[in-house]
Amino acid sequence: MNNPTTAPFIDHVLAVYTDGACSGNPGPGGWAWAVAPDGNRRGSGGESRTTNQRMELVAAIEAIRTMGPVARAEAKRLVIVSDSTYVVNCFKDRWWVRWKANGWKNAKKEPVANADLWRDLIDLYEAYPTDERPDFQWVKGHSGDAMNDLVDQLAVAESQK
Repeated sequence: MNNPTTAPFIDHVLAVYTDGACSGNPGPGGWAWAVAPDGNRRGSGGESRTTNQRMELVAAIEAIRTMGPVARAEAKRLVIVSDSTYVVNCFKDRWWVRWKANGWKNAKKEPVANADLWRDLIDLYEAYPTDERPDFQWVKGHSGDAMNDLVDQLAVAESQK
């Protein structure tokens, strides 16, 4: 997929960057989301004892929960941009379909890690008509992408509260 924040896509896409952070794993964590191109619309929060993966999931959940209705109202496609391959590949490779079919067991027949949050995220995702579901796009973390850097800073700040 092309960068959602560059023309001509910006007129048709609501790009929301997400990130999670954790100090220790587990430890205090933070999550954040911000809408491109300027991050003026944003949200963040944290938990006292969590993991980085859980915070990545919460960031995506909160972004969709908050900005999904806005994207629909603005007639734009919602794109979640994340540096988490854990989140992005779940949708790109459709892991969630197999997890659901296998009773929330992974390929090793073990319980899916963070299934409680995955269920919430998949429920939000499936609430959309198939052709309007959010897209997930990967961005390399800590690579100078201004929006990725912003959500990283917000998530880290939340983990330090």
